[in-house]
Amino acid sequence: MSTRIDRRFADLKAQGRAALVTFLTAGDPDLETSLAILRALPAAGADVVELGMPFTDPMADGPAIQMSSQRALKAGQTMRKTLEMARAFRQADDATPLVLMGYYNPIYLYGVDRFLRDAKSAGVDGLIVVDLPPEEDEELCLPALKAGVNFIRLATPTTDDKRLPAVLANTSGFVYYVSITGITGAATPDPAKVAAAVARIKRHTSLPVAAGFGVRSAEQASVIASCADGVVVGSALVNALKGSLDGEEKPTAKTVTVVINLVAELARGVRAARRQAAE
Repeated sequence: MSTRIDRRFADLKAQGRAALVTFLTAGDPDLETSLAILRALPAAGADVVELGMPFTDPMADGPAIQMSSQRALKAGQTMRKTLEMARAFRQADDATPLVLMGYYNPIYLYGVDRFLRDAKSAGVDGLIVVDLPPEEDEELCLPALKAGVNFIRLATPTTDDKRLPAVLANTSGFVYYVSITGITGAATPDPAKVAAAVARIKRHTSLPVAAGFGVRSAEQASVIASCADGVVVGSALVNALKGSLDGEEKPTAKTVTVVINLVAELARGVRAARRQAAE
């Protein structure tokens, strides 16, 4: 059975371009503003939307995304509210793939079966859970696949050919290639290394490969889009959001606009890569 993620990547492949995959933390800086941004993302050019599940200890993330989690939790965001956000988004948009990204602890506390049931009924298409290795697939990955929810795995520069088959074994939807080692938003990816890594992963799987970590500008997005099936942007959007807040970290009149304008700019960069490849 094909999912929204499968269909979206197939459509974009037919168009000859990469996907723009955007990440924002659910409930940052508050529920109302976060939902307004979420709803505006597809029209701005986001092809796949990743929604972060706030967590008190997001150890794989850099300061920007850690702080976004803290702002969301401070504003009262819960797993139930995150799933309600997904449902509200899905009511107005039946096509854009929605992926929940985060850590296992909040899902475990919510209850795996209950979480998968509620996520599926809310219109969630995929999960990225960064602290569950393939050795623990029975915890969440296999139940998610059984529920019809894609389980998207991360591959990194240190994931060698020996390790890749294990990483890819139950992965579905797409593979998320983390183009730099370390925490999110820390450095800029090297296009030549990204291209080589994407090619290497593709020798092991027919799934689309999206690359992210460190993409901040339309130019960088364009370069990555020329060698990967998708470009993931997170920290740059979270930083743009933070820069629009007032002194008390509350939203201002420009918060939604600032984020959406950056998404539109990145989308132009991704689409420009297609034109360059076609010329």
